[in-house]
Amino acid sequence: MSDRGKPIYSDTLFSHGDEVFIQHHGAQYRLRRTRNGKLILTK
Repeated sequence: MSDRGKPIYSDTLFSHGDEVFIQHHGAQYRLRRTRNGKLILTK
């Protein structure tokens, strides 16, 4: 995985709750962790 850079672990992203907001090219996205441990990305 060294050619892809350093991984970001989901436990770090979700350390303060079950969703994070990501700004990308002027748009805001929401990354959510479900009760089953799956990830959902929405705009």
